[in-house]
Amino acid sequence: MWKEVTIDAWIEGRKSSLEEARVTVTGIIGRVRSDGDNALRELSRHYKLTEIAVTEEEREQAYDEVDVKIVESLIEAEARIEYFHERQRPRDLWLEEVEPGIVLGMKTTPLNRVGIYVPGGRAPYPSSALMCAVPARVAGVPEICACSPPPISPMTLVALDIAGVTEIYKSGGAQAIAAMAIGTETIPPVQKIVGPGNIYVTLAKMMLREHAEIDFPAGPSEIGIIADHTADPRIVAADILAQSEHDPNAACILITTDPDLPGKVGREITALTLKAPRREIIEQSLVNSGYAVVRDLDEAIGASDAVAPEHLSIQVADPLPVVTRVRNAGAIFVGKYSAVACGDYAVGTNHVLPTAGYAKTYSGLDVNHFCKTASVEMITRDGLEAIGDIVETIAGAEGLHAHAESVRVRRKG
Repeated sequence: MWKEVTIDAWIEGRKSSLEEARVTVTGIIGRVRSDGDNALRELSRHYKLTEIAVTEEEREQAYDEVDVKIVESLIEAEARIEYFHERQRPRDLWLEEVEPGIVLGMKTTPLNRVGIYVPGGRAPYPSSALMCAVPARVAGVPEICACSPPPISPMTLVALDIAGVTEIYKSGGAQAIAAMAIGTETIPPVQKIVGPGNIYVTLAKMMLREHAEIDFPAGPSEIGIIADHTADPRIVAADILAQSEHDPNAACILITTDPDLPGKVGREITALTLKAPRREIIEQSLVNSGYAVVRDLDEAIGASDAVAPEHLSIQVADPLPVVTRVRNAGAIFVGKYSAVACGDYAVGTNHVLPTAGYAKTYSGLDVNHFCKTASVEMITRDGLEAIGDIVETIAGAEGLHAHAESVRVRRKG
């Protein structure tokens, strides 16, 4: 299971089989488009779905079914997530006089209606409910709807309620994405869909972007670890297993300058896996994992940037220079005590992150995903005189004479 790999081979092996799912997802989208709520009921294979919307009574009952300590922990986690994301919130409006007679600025407006997807297949994910909903609420989105596969875990219902979600629907998979993007009799369409999921969910999000914008492709979990001789093998192994237990398709890679470290980590992985409750999933995931030994930290950073991992753990003697030089990562965890699991739950940062190399071009989920901006221009006569010749000259060069005239007529007035 624990094997040496080349970076190129690991990247190639990580590519998801999205194209293999395209025919299935296309069919599901078509059924939701034509049959609406009935399609959602028929596609709910493992659960007899009658009412699609979660009622207020079901929300309240969920609190009775969840241990008080778990509820308290979710409340505390929500507060930490809110605190971090409040610091991301842009100003509603800023204006600056850039020169006499010209005031420029930016107006930020929250989206009106968004949808969040909360996975629920192999385990409940109340943490993902918080991660998706809290930044939307902080941004000021008035309507936040959520879909999750039925039966929705009471923990997930409690988390969605704590996070301020306005509507909750019992629907999972590609059909839930289609319902939020296109709309059904029960679920009104949204402007944007966020949240992680399997390849069917991810592909549905990508295929339906003409109806609803998305955050980014977010598939099976992954971790990259840059480590030197100072790294603790047991901690490295523990972080690998933490990501491996998510999903059989999860992937982990250790990039190290220490040729002795992989063997030590491998022995720890074996010992920890034997005791792991989710051993079967971990063993399947470890098939996708491996290690690469490099000459120095320069090569390690280059390899990590090629991987562009969802989570990057830096376990080296002097980590900050590595942090400053790394370019591609969804979230960066620095030092032996910065467990990725802390980012998953309670430190306050967001765990909804781009996977499969998309960290090269996408950022993790934040408040800005739920906002749109418009530039603001305020120009006086003096300001128009300052730029009028430039506008008329370029407009004339482009052959857009009415553009030039719209400025000329003002200057003559």
